[in-house]
Amino acid sequence: MSFMTDEEIAAIGFGHVGRNVRISRKASFHSPARIRIGDNTRIDDFCVLSAGEGGIEIGRNVHIAIQSSLMGKGRITLGDFANISSRVAIYSSNDDYSGEYMTNPTVPAEYTNITSGPVNIGRHVIIGSGSVVTLNVNIGEGVAVGALSLVRSDCEPFGIYVGSPARRVKDRSRRLLDMEQQLLQSEAAQAA
Repeated sequence: MSFMTDEEIAAIGFGHVGRNVRISRKASFHSPARIRIGDNTRIDDFCVLSAGEGGIEIGRNVHIAIQSSLMGKGRITLGDFANISSRVAIYSSNDDYSGEYMTNPTVPAEYTNITSGPVNIGRHVIIGSGSVVTLNVNIGEGVAVGALSLVRSDCEPFGIYVGSPARRVKDRSRRLLDMEQQLLQSEAAQAA
């Protein structure tokens, strides 16, 4: 994987970019001024981040794996230490499928009925490969979403969710919170 230099990243025109950010030269960004990226974040090959009016806010130590997409008019937030596996799609907008309206971006807005809403992905969330997350969803801290799941309603913290639609099947360990503190203390000691 070939990552951009700091100068190449700066030239894109993001709203904010933290320290030690690695972005593939093969990733695509639309409305980058509405995208904010935290420290130690990595965005891999063939990812598409298309920020609408709500923007995209990415925390620190976030990984967005190959061929994932974040798009829509509503706000999308990825909390610290979130992990978006390969081929995950996160949508903050949706077409009207009823047939009462037309769909697709080539049709003027007065003929469509696009709805938008926020998507909030909490700290330490992992979303498995091939999953889809829809608008107006809050995925709580520490949630694990299994591969190929459809998340269309809120997920409570530290649960493991799977399926289409995703449902909670068990609890997830909170040990990772202790590990986060160890990591942050180690980084602070190294910086001192």
